[in-house]
Amino acid sequence: MRGSSLATRLFLSATAWVVIILVVTGIALSSVYRQASERAFDRRLNLYLRTLIAEIATPDDSNDKDNQALGEPLFELPLSGWYWQITRIDGTKQEVRASRSLWDKKLPRLEDEAIELNTAGLRIGYITGPEDQRLRAAERPVDLGSDGRFLAAVAGDATEIFEETRAFDFYLGGTFLALSIGLILTTIFQVRYGLAPLKRISQSLADIRSGRAERLEGQFPREIAPLASETNALIDANREIVERARTHVGNLAHAIKTPLSVIVNEANSHGSDPFASKVLEQADVMRNQVAHHLERARIAARVTTVVSITDVAPVIEALRRTMEKIHRDRNIVVEAMVPPDLKFRGEKQDLEEMAGNLVDNACKWAREKVLIEVLSERVPNSDLDPALKIIVDDDGKGLSAEERDQVARRGQRLDESKPGSGLGLSIVVELAGLYRGKLDLATAPTGGLRAVLTLPGV
Repeated sequence: MRGSSLATRLFLSATAWVVIILVVTGIALSSVYRQASERAFDRRLNLYLRTLIAEIATPDDSNDKDNQALGEPLFELPLSGWYWQITRIDGTKQEVRASRSLWDKKLPRLEDEAIELNTAGLRIGYITGPEDQRLRAAERPVDLGSDGRFLAAVAGDATEIFEETRAFDFYLGGTFLALSIGLILTTIFQVRYGLAPLKRISQSLADIRSGRAERLEGQFPREIAPLASETNALIDANREIVERARTHVGNLAHAIKTPLSVIVNEANSHGSDPFASKVLEQADVMRNQVAHHLERARIAARVTTVVSITDVAPVIEALRRTMEKIHRDRNIVVEAMVPPDLKFRGEKQDLEEMAGNLVDNACKWAREKVLIEVLSERVPNSDLDPALKIIVDDDGKGLSAEERDQVARRGQRLDESKPGSGLGLSIVVELAGLYRGKLDLATAPTGGLRAVLTLPGV
């Protein structure tokens, strides 16, 4: 595909945007849920911290580190992941009291982790605790005046936060995956359904171009109907222009041929007069030039309108029989190998003219035999797909590379002893070009000239 189709590009674009939006939304929701889990965890830590600070501020000798559990049994279980710690920070003495769960270990200070106090006078963040546990801790400095300054800290196992977030991400991912599949399927349906009328128009235009249809037929959605209507109007206008051009070409042909005939007749009446001979010579050149350009205009007008489909085998067979009759006195044998199902995407008379010029030229120069072979070739990503190839070989003397280049030019002849105007191959070249085809000349396996005419097939 010389480019992906509109439906494919729309689908890929829509899919990409769906994926991007869902990924960004998923990341945002996961972050919001994690922050919500952290806030809930922090409220729990703050509650324990307030209770711990209240015990510090209460002058009760009976409150020691062995009976302060803050109502949570995990503070009594060694290395449970839940810890509290009170540290004296006034410099008088380093007194540390901690929960039994710390098991004679100490909690790192958040102040040492470069975490600043928030507006509530707290430091909250993640630390690494005993046994390399990942903890979320909250600490607050407490000033009791004459009783000293302390730092109260409470930490809990952050696994709860991570597991909850991970479970949320799992369910969120599954939900978004199902949503993505649903959106993609919906997009596929919308793209295919929405672009179906455009695909029908594309197929109809291909049918018009190949000659299988003349107009865009059928009902189209309201948004597409004006396009179909304008396209049909354009086709009708083009057909009218072509018809007018054909009429003008015919009129011009008649208008020019009559004066030329008068000039030729008058010159013939003067017999061997040198001036009359020169007039006849130039009139013949003018007649050839007029015939060439009128034929080219006629061909150009025809191939720009809707083309038809032509069976190749009957045309080649008729040419073969005709050429054998014309050159019967020289005993030229014309053989043809043409599969019966090959078709030419163009007018029958154009195929007859191109193939006829090539076969007639081959018969003029052949010694005994002319071979015509027609085949079809696939040419991907080309205007000629499939390509119809008409190969004409003769067993004459052939041409050099310079001579092959010369004979394809308009009016060029290498041998004046052969009849003709020198326009045959040039007309073939120009007519093939109008069909986006080409003519190649080479050396035939029989030693003569090989002409390969490439045209659009079906």
